[in-house]
Amino acid sequence: MSTGILAILSLLPIAVVAIFLVGLRWPASKAMPLSFITAVILALFVWKVPGAQVAAASANGVVTAVTLMYIIFGSILLLNTLQEGGGLQAIRRGFTGITTDRRIQVIIVAWLFGSFIEGSSGFGTPAAVAVPLMVGLGFPAMAAVVAGMMIQSTPVSFGAVGTPMLTGVATGLKTPELQAYAQSLGYTDWNTFIGFAIATKVAFLHFVAGAFIPLFVVAFMTRYFGKNKSFSEGLRVWKFALFAAFAMTVPYLIVANLLGPEFPSMIGGLIGLAIVVPAAKKGFLMPKGEAWDFEKKENWDPSWSGSVEIKDISAKTTMSSVMAWMPYVLIGLTLVLTRTIVPLTAALKKAKFVWPSIFGTNITASWEILFSPGSAFIFVTIITFFLHKMSGAAYARAWKGSAKTMLGAGSALIFTVPMVQVFMNSAGGAAGFEKMPIVLAEAVAGLAGSAWPIFAPLIGGLGAFVAGSNTVSNMMFSLFQFGVGERIGVDPTWIVALQAIGGAAGNVICVHNVVAASAVVGLLGKEGYVIRKTLVVFTYYALLPGALGYSLLYTAQKGFFNIGTIIVGLIWAAAIYIIATNNGRLKNLPNSRLSA
Repeated sequence: MSTGILAILSLLPIAVVAIFLVGLRWPASKAMPLSFITAVILALFVWKVPGAQVAAASANGVVTAVTLMYIIFGSILLLNTLQEGGGLQAIRRGFTGITTDRRIQVIIVAWLFGSFIEGSSGFGTPAAVAVPLMVGLGFPAMAAVVAGMMIQSTPVSFGAVGTPMLTGVATGLKTPELQAYAQSLGYTDWNTFIGFAIATKVAFLHFVAGAFIPLFVVAFMTRYFGKNKSFSEGLRVWKFALFAAFAMTVPYLIVANLLGPEFPSMIGGLIGLAIVVPAAKKGFLMPKGEAWDFEKKENWDPSWSGSVEIKDISAKTTMSSVMAWMPYVLIGLTLVLTRTIVPLTAALKKAKFVWPSIFGTNITASWEILFSPGSAFIFVTIITFFLHKMSGAAYARAWKGSAKTMLGAGSALIFTVPMVQVFMNSAGGAAGFEKMPIVLAEAVAGLAGSAWPIFAPLIGGLGAFVAGSNTVSNMMFSLFQFGVGERIGVDPTWIVALQAIGGAAGNVICVHNVVAASAVVGLLGKEGYVIRKTLVVFTYYALLPGALGYSLLYTAQKGFFNIGTIIVGLIWAAAIYIIATNNGRLKNLPNSRLSA
């Protein structure tokens, strides 16, 4: 079978998702079973993978889906516990003290707080924390999910204390030949090579691309969830959005170069919060005399609201903002401590469910129950029960409501994750073909030739889209990307860095991440709508670093004005033009939700 036909067949499970979920707007609970069936048919009858291996991959997918549902449950439980104890009302009062402007609130919660949580935990946890918090503050559930997904780009490569780099890239590249290559460059330690020969390049590319992410978030929020459907209303805060972007990415870049890949997102998010929150209180770089808000809830499009109902419950006693925020502080501390204190990490990982050699294959399913963020959420809710002096009945209501919402996500995840596992475990069949993701990547590489740096992030994004993980994408494609870099005669570490960038960007469109983020606020069945919005961010985030990488790699050979430089210039020129032309347009809008 020709490479082209094989690549087209490999694309079918993803095409089914694109057509039915994104194009025809089917809910994931209906579209993903079709994608799963497509992957199974291809694996069995084209790749000729043994039935036991397909069944084992599917079983591993079910176990993984359960682990995701556990995290979803924990995050919803934290939201409901705060609601039942009156903490959410106090948090809302606290944010009003900072600013009533929703554009500023979304930058603080989604971009900065979300980056900190991504740095400490990763694996979709920012959406599980930031999305319900925004809903609790009065955001439409759909707006919260879109914002929560968009920021899962810049901080992701260094999420979970550097896991995508130190596990994903490091494992994917680790061969005797490449270890010798690292030593030839003067790196005697493998992780030092990953951290300073590759991760520093990743941080630089994120620094450039991440500059516009907060602005994307606010502009999309005002365009799709504001009364006037206006990009201009979001672009009005462009100065503050860029300030908040660099408040996170400058320390992020410095930390990556000085300390390595474990802490850039965590420290960048934390320093960003410390800089931006006081600045917001003083109105620094914010439009004077105006505050943007959503319409009244009764005027929202019904599709914006989820089944998680936010009630305005007061605490039994007057609760300070510090006490109300304490559960989120404890979540951050718990995630950081359990992932940085080695003896504690080792102890928690001992409580593990393991299904080795499923159905006699080399596929093993595992679940580190106590190490899961879901356990951290539950642990903090128990502490919150006492901190906020809740009644047993209120805490029981929180558990009951959370279980009901979590089960709604199961119908989508129970097919989404097994499809991913079948797709990735399709090697070793009687047909002798490579696994489906590699077949697709090789076909693209064959078409791209020397222009490969521009396309390298797309492959990383493909891996994250199907796997739901930058770590898995890096593990799967890093060695392939390194090899392509060698074949086209450029520094292969830059190509691997572009892979990691794409793998991070792919998280914003990943189906099971969208399902998980939607589930925490009870907003299921609208996954395609979310992906259509976040696809714009993914395209930007894959194209700009790819073009910049091409420019850096080929300027010496082809001169400064090469195709990469031109693309970067056009993107920046377009951004400046859009900001400049829209900044004054707001005054002409009737019935604005901007108030003095």
